[in-house]
Amino acid sequence: NTISLVDIATMLDLIIIVSALAVLHFIADFILQSDYVARNKSKNNWVLLEHVTIYSLPFIAFVSPLYALINAILHLCVDYVTSRLTSKLWASGEVHWFFVVIGLDQLLHILSLIWTYYLLF
Repeated sequence: NTISLVDIATMLDLIIIVSALAVLHFIADFILQSDYVARNKSKNNWVLLEHVTIYSLPFIAFVSPLYALINAILHLCVDYVTSRLTSKLWASGEVHWFFVVIGLDQLLHILSLIWTYYLLF
């Protein structure tokens, strides 16, 4: 069995797409999130909605509005649960489980972005 140039091109396309989605996610979820939003999205649904709205902007600009909307809804659902859980874990000093939930949060976001891209495009 040999790998054809088409197979290599397809693999490279996949790597580029997943990398671009991960970079957009990092920008949207961390760089564009203010300290105020980071501290309050677990306590206030309007602040969480602000976070998700801002999170969507890079995906509207670089992928598509429909992709951004679907991922905004998924992001809202994930963050609604994980932000509240991490707040409680941090307050109770459960640092290990705090970071486990942070990792799960990021895993769910990345998987959502990849699967949504696959299903739409």
